[in-house]
Parts: sequence; C-alpha cells; structure tokens
Amino acid sequence: MLFMLTENVTEVLEETLSDDVVSPGVLMQYLQNSLPTVLDFIVKVIIAIIVLIVGRFVIKALRKLIRRLMEKTKWDEGVKQFFDKLIFVAMWCLLILLILGRFGITAASVVAIIGSAGLSIGLGLQGALSNFAGGVLILMLHPFKVGDYIKDSKGNEGTVTQIELFYTELHTIDNNLVVIPNGDLANDSLINYTHEEKRRIDLEISVSYHADLREARQVLTDVAMAEEKRLPDEELTVYVSELGEHAVKLGLRVWTAAEDYWPTKWRLTENIKNALDDAGIEIPFPQVTVSYDDTRVK
Repeated sequence: MLFMLTENVTEVLEETLSDDVVSPGVLMQYLQNSLPTVLDFIVKVIIAIIVLIVGRFVIKALRKLIRRLMEKTKWDEGVKQFFDKLIFVAMWCLLILLILGRFGITAASVVAIIGSAGLSIGLGLQGALSNFAGGVLILMLHPFKVGDYIKDSKGNEGTVTQIELFYTELHTIDNNLVVIPNGDLANDSLINYTHEEKRRIDLEISVSYHADLREARQVLTDVAMAEEKRLPDEELTVYVSELGEHAVKLGLRVWTAAEDYWPTKWRLTENIKNALDDAGIEIPFPQVTVSYDDTRVK
C-alpha cells in the first residue's frame, strides 16, 4: 500500500514540475524517505489521542472508587477533599508522561528540562508551593475543618466548604464565595467560631441613671432565664459594667450551643428591649434640645 501511494505521488509530481525548477528524482527520493516518518508520527498521534480518551475514563473510574473507599473511613471531610484532588492531579501527570513517552519523551527528560530551568520555574511556582505546603499544615494541625465558621486577619469570614490543594473556599452568610490561599491561612491568625461546642453571648445594655438598677438587673435575669436555647448548666451573669457619661451600662453573659449563637443573641436583644419597655425602664439615647428665644426677634 505504501509503495503504491509513493508511485502515484511520483507520477503526479513528474507531470507538474518542470526540470528547471526542481529535479523530480531528488524530490521523490526525499518524499520516499520522509513518508514513513510522517506516517509513523500520525500513527503516534492517533494512539496518543486514544490513550488520552481511555485514560480520562480510567481516571474518572479510579477517582470514584477512591472516593467510595475514603467515605468508609473516619477521615475529616477536608482531608478527603485534599487527597481526592492530590490523587486526581497525580493520575493526570502519569497519563501525560505516558502520552509523552509515545513520542520518545521520558520522565527523565522532563526532569532534566525542569532542572535546566529550575530557577525561573522555582520562582514561578513559589506561591503555588507555599499554598500547597499551607494546605498540608492545615490538614495536619486542624485549625479548622470543613463546616467550621472562620474569620481571617483580613476580615474574610464564612463557612468552610472546600479545602483544595492550593486554596480554601468559604461560603459567606450573604451567599458569596470567598477563595483564600492556603498559605495565608496557615501563616496568619484566624478565628474559628465553631471549633468549640458552646459559645458565650456578651450583651451590653444601657439604662438611665434614673432607673432602679436592682429592677433592671432582675429584668435582664428573667429574660435570660426564659431563653430556651440557654445552656442551663453554665453560669448566667448580669453585672454593672460601666458608669457612662449619659447612662449606666449593664452586661449580660449567657452560654449557648455554637450553632445557636446568632439566633439566640438576636432573640435576647429583642426580648430585653421589650421587657425594659414593659417595666418602664428607659434606654437613653443621644438627644439634642433646641430652644428658641422669640424676645430677640423684632
């Protein structure tokens, strides 16, 4: 088949090319020598495409199998996500090396190329490697896990939904997605609001200097005692925190479960306001009194 194809090409070129332009014999000899190489390259490309397609299905199946195996373990969800991504990237790297091997490019050649450009590649990957190391530290030290509500030093806060190889995803309460590099989270301070099972609610309420403090403290105590989400085994404290310039400030400390923190705080704030109003205790606020002297108007 290859011989017949070469003969046909030779006949066509001999009819179309003139002797004073290119020697048909030389050109035909070049094509005869190059055609096997070209066909071999085309065959390699076709095989590489087949390997790529099959490899994608194999990676997908293996990844699904590994996920099922990890689901049976007691690993943290963030650890499962991290290793799932790591295994996914590793399998794709192996597939790419396998495809490159079809063209004579070995793993040693790839390492040699990376080594020869080590400085420039190292500088380019410095941030990525730092974030990867940060992800490993997060999984080892467990400052937070998937499902925790955290706040970093830059003011980003939300519920952790994903711990990836290089970054962590937060889902905010107003339905936004925040992506933070793992290196920043591992090397800076952060607050984990849901790490403990319980949290203390601290409220500060101002009352008028004319109010009876004993009655005001009793009102706050009654409201706090009636709160259904209050942890009854924890201490409930009502105290005078400050004698301010225009009001007496009372403090209230109540313990609740971490997941009930915000609803309980909002409910207590509303109930305290209503209870103080019912008791006739004034909550002072800044007022401006404007007087008008009509005797100076002529």
